Amino acid sequence: MAWRAGTRIRMVTAAMTAALAAGALAGCGVPALGGTDDGDGDGGGRAPVPVSAKAECPDIPAPRDSKARQLRGMWIATVAGIDWPKDTGRPTERQKADFVALLDTAKAMNMNAVFVQIRPNSDAFYPSPYEPWSQWITGTQGKDPGYDVLAFMLKEAHERNLEFHAWFNPYRVSRQDDLEKLAPNSPARQHPDWVRKYGTGLWYDPGLPQVRDLTTRAVLDVVGKYDIDAVHFDDYFYPYPETGDFPDAATYKTHGGGLSKADWRRRNVNTLVESLSDQIHKTKPWVRFGISPFGVWRNKSTDPAGSPTRALQSYDDIYADTRKWIREGWLDYVTPQLYWPLGDERADYAALVDWWAQQVDDTDVQLTIGQAAYRVGQDATWKKPAELSRHLTLNARYPKVRGDVFFSASDIVSDRRGFADRLRRDHYGTPAIPPPARDGAGTTPPPVQDVDARADGKGVRVQWRPSQGAASYAVYRVDGERPGCAPVDPSRLVADVRGGGIIDPSAKPGRSYTYYVTALDRLHHESRPARGATVTAPGG
Repeated sequence: MAWRAGTRIRMVTAAMTAALAAGALAGCGVPALGGTDDGDGDGGGRAPVPVSAKAECPDIPAPRDSKARQLRGMWIATVAGIDWPKDTGRPTERQKADFVALLDTAKAMNMNAVFVQIRPNSDAFYPSPYEPWSQWITGTQGKDPGYDVLAFMLKEAHERNLEFHAWFNPYRVSRQDDLEKLAPNSPARQHPDWVRKYGTGLWYDPGLPQVRDLTTRAVLDVVGKYDIDAVHFDDYFYPYPETGDFPDAATYKTHGGGLSKADWRRRNVNTLVESLSDQIHKTKPWVRFGISPFGVWRNKSTDPAGSPTRALQSYDDIYADTRKWIREGWLDYVTPQLYWPLGDERADYAALVDWWAQQVDDTDVQLTIGQAAYRVGQDATWKKPAELSRHLTLNARYPKVRGDVFFSASDIVSDRRGFADRLRRDHYGTPAIPPPARDGAGTTPPPVQDVDARADGKGVRVQWRPSQGAASYAVYRVDGERPGCAPVDPSRLVADVRGGGIIDPSAKPGRSYTYYVTALDRLHHESRPARGATVTAPGG
């Protein structure tokens, strides 16, 4: 991601605040109040539906994957306080409240995922046996903040049924170039021979096996200890070119193995990506691995397989062979950073979407697009609040595009020129379930049973008997009395929640509705619907 500092978090926009208060932007369903039978997640104290149970609607198929299935996410950058925490001197409870506010903004936008930077500079937002606490929490690297930051962030995200993609930077050590300013237990200080000064910062040398081992251990430590949904890398591999060549001549002499330096560097990055993919999936098969590369692999003028662009080439300049990672199946998803507008002479957004869609064709790798929310307002093109909305409209023409991720959270919150509200109105007016993950991973849970809908002072209360092995539940609503078994329409989704019930405050007084509920596993494989429940909303 491009470095940005000084962004100020403001309050959620008035439109979003009003929608949150009404429950409409939280999936038309907010968690019910606590109590043994109030939708608090235990299904009224009833035993979960076992895997062997007979479905209530055996002849009704599970909902088919559709355009309504989308990943909608935002990056939450922690380095330099880009998004959170803005002020490392704030009390812990204020820091926590600021983070929760970002998650509430994501829910207000009907998003379903956050990509949170937890290892920005060979440091950690969690107690790590390998690296010091991050300076971006307390202002001092190595200082214990007094709580497990990652555990807190995960709990809050999952309570809102937001996927948590744990974002790691594999090789960056520091934005400044003085080793002595790092914490004494920093691996970079303990092993200065692993570190290279380049530009204004410090970087690990990707050609050293010890460096790849450190990154692997740091990632697998989190995968093993925390209930994350995915491991995420951004575009920082070898550093972007600055003055002179990256100083790894001695490493190349020792480990080059007869390859050209460029091919050797690409092999180093490929080795890490392939090995991590294998080890992540062996540790927890349901945890995905995704990368958000720079948006141009190679230009067509350099390589016939490249895109019709005239821009920096990540294959040649930062040694990231993203196309190979896709073709080899090392990734579960790829999120290229397409930070150009439609019609850009150097890199047209439309041309790049088309190119990337071709790259994932006939693979199991899901394509989502990285969107430049931070650019809104920068120049004549980006001053148009509809530019990003136009991007999503174009994406809809490509079935291979399965969603979007916005850089970054502060920009969604600030809603410059009303662009975020425009996105919500044009594209995110209702909630969405992320698309199911790769074939052969995960198990569709058994359908729920005993769906019940009844009038409630706050709207309509919907409850169900939860399903064994389910991670979340999709609630669909249709107009009128249609009890019994029927297929569900993905466009009628009103909530995707964890727990055993919701309250739907958006039901119009005096209107009759029928609610259907399905169960989903961690990888969003969806069960058949249970028998519908009909109710007349109170009032009217």
